[in-house]
Amino acid sequence: MGGRPPSSRVMALLVALLPLVALAGVTAKHPDKGSQERSFVIDYDNNQFLKDGRPFRYVSGSIHYFRVLPSEWRDRLRKMRMAGFNALQTYVEWASHEPEYGMYDFSGMRNLTHFLTIAQEEDLVVILRLGPYMDAERDMGGFPYWLLNKNPDMRLRSSDPTYLKYVDIWFRDVLLPIVKPLLYENGGPIIMLQVENEYGSYPDCDFAYTSHLRDLVVAGVGKGPVLFTTDGDGKNYLKCGKIPEVYATVDFGSGTNAIKAFEIMRLFEPRGPLVNSEYYPGWLDHWGVPHNTVKAEVVAKTLDVMLALNASVNMYMFHGGTSFGFTAGSNLGNRFQACPTSYDYDAPLSEAGDPTEKYWVLRNVTGKYLPLPPGEVPPASPKFGYGKVSLAPTGSVFQMADLLQKVTNKWPLTFEELLVPNGIVVYQTVLPFRIADPARLTLGDIHDRGYVFVDTEFAGMVSREQDMYDLAIYARPNQTITIVVESQGRICFGSQINDFKGITTNVTLSDHTLEGWTMTPLPITHTSRLQNALTRLHSWAVAQNIPPLGLLGTNKGGMTFFSGSFQVPGDSSHPRDTFLRLDGWNKVRLQLQCLLFYKD
Repeated sequence: MGGRPPSSRVMALLVALLPLVALAGVTAKHPDKGSQERSFVIDYDNNQFLKDGRPFRYVSGSIHYFRVLPSEWRDRLRKMRMAGFNALQTYVEWASHEPEYGMYDFSGMRNLTHFLTIAQEEDLVVILRLGPYMDAERDMGGFPYWLLNKNPDMRLRSSDPTYLKYVDIWFRDVLLPIVKPLLYENGGPIIMLQVENEYGSYPDCDFAYTSHLRDLVVAGVGKGPVLFTTDGDGKNYLKCGKIPEVYATVDFGSGTNAIKAFEIMRLFEPRGPLVNSEYYPGWLDHWGVPHNTVKAEVVAKTLDVMLALNASVNMYMFHGGTSFGFTAGSNLGNRFQACPTSYDYDAPLSEAGDPTEKYWVLRNVTGKYLPLPPGEVPPASPKFGYGKVSLAPTGSVFQMADLLQKVTNKWPLTFEELLVPNGIVVYQTVLPFRIADPARLTLGDIHDRGYVFVDTEFAGMVSREQDMYDLAIYARPNQTITIVVESQGRICFGSQINDFKGITTNVTLSDHTLEGWTMTPLPITHTSRLQNALTRLHSWAVAQNIPPLGLLGTNKGGMTFFSGSFQVPGDSSHPRDTFLRLDGWNKVRLQLQCLLFYKD
C-alpha cells in the first residue's frame, strides 16, 4: 500500500477500518512461529510503520550484491547487523540479470534470492529497489546495453511503447515472480519495494510511465508490500517523482538541515513515517579526482537528529564494494567523468569490508535508538602479501585482433550495433588516397577514449573526458589507420543515459570522409573468451618462434597483454585478501588471471 491518507472529511469513518483493511492483504503465518501473523503497513494516524501490528522504525544500510563476492555476503551483512542496523536496502540491476536479450542469469554474484535469504538469516528485513532504472554509478544506470540495439531512438524512462515492451517482460515474466515469494507477508524478508528511482531528477516527468510501473508491480506481487519512491529534498524533485498511491520519501546527506528536508517531504506526504531513503556517509568518486571523504562526526550528528525525529533512515552506502570489470558508469556534467571500479564511498565498511572509524561512531549513535545485538563485531578480514608476481607479455592488441572475428561496414559501427556491451573495439581502415602532411584526423564524437595508430605506430590519443576529438597525423596511401576505442562506462544519471559507445559519427581526414571500416571487438569482458583468445595468441607466437619480448610493443602507446601467476599458500579454499600494487604502470585492466596493460 502507500500514497497519501484519505481526506479529513472521511477519515473519521475509515480510521477504525484502516488497520484491518491494510492488514487484510498482507497477513500470513510465519513458517517458524506457528500462527503469528506477519504484516508490514503504514500507520498514517501515528506517522509510523507497523510490523506485525507493532510500531517499527528501520535503520538500514545499502549493500549491493553485485558489488560483493558471494563468499563475503554473510560477513558484510553480519557486520551491518552488529552495528545495530535492522534492515538491508539493495537495488536489483537489470543489466546484471539480463546481460543479453532473453539470456537470464541469477547465478553466483547475481543470485538475488540467496543474498536476500542470507539477509533474513542475519535478522535483517529487506527494502528492495526494483528499478528498472537505478543509477548507482553503474553502466547506463543499470539498464542493459542491448536496449540501444533494439531501437536506437528508444526513450528510456518514459511511456515509449518500445521501451515499456522490454520493461514489462523483465518485470512481469522474470523479476516479480522471483520477488513475490520473498515478500514479508509470504514468510520472506522484503517489507518495501521501490518503484523507479529519483524520477523527479529526470526531465520527462512522465506520469503515465510511473503509474504504469506501479500497476505492473501491483499486478505482479499484489497490494501487500509498501511501495515507495525516493527523490531529492526539493519541491521540484518530488513534483515529478511522486506517484499516486505510492509513498514518497526523500534523500539527503550529512550536514543537511534534516527538519527542513522532512518539511519538504511533508508537502507531498502529510501523514506517515519520515523516511530518508539515501543518507550519504560519503560520496561517489571519479577518475582523476581525489577520493571523497566525510568526517565521521558530521555523519553521526545528522543521523542522530533524524533518529531523534523518529525517522527511518537508510545509509547509502553502508558498504560500497567494487564495480567489477566494466560495470562502472560515468557522469556528464560540465564534462564527461568516468567512475572508478572502487565504490568505497567512504562508507562505514571499507571497500575491503573492514570496519572503519566511521563504523564505530555510527554504531554508537544507532545504539541510542535500537538495541545492539549481543556478541562481537566480526573482525577485519585477514590480509596476506603474496609477494612479487612476474608478468610476461602474451601479445599485443594488434596481434590478438588479427586472430579474432571481424565485422566490416562502410561506416564505423557503435558498440551497440556490434552487440558489444563494453570494453574495447579495434577500428581499422586503409587510407585509399594521398593527403597533405600533416593531415587532421577528426572524430566528431568518440565514446570514450581512442588510441590512434598509423600502421602500428602510435600517433596520439582522442578523449571524450579531455574534450579532444582530433589530432594531426602523417599517413600515406595504403597505410592502415587504427583507432583502439575504450568504453569508460555509459552515463548513469540525467537525460543522456542513451549513451552509445565507440565511434559514433563519421571519421574525416582533412575533410575527406573515411570509408571501408573493419571492426574487431576484443573479448576482454568475458573471462573464458579472453582466456581462449590468449591461448590462441600464445600458440601463434610459439608457431612463429617469437620470443616473449618480441610480443611487447616498443612504441609509445603500445597495448600489450601480460599474464602471470602466484600460489596461494595454506588452505586455498580460504584465500586471504590482498592488494595489487602497480608502480610504474600506466593503465591496467585486471580480469582474474589476465592483465591488459596500456604501455606508455
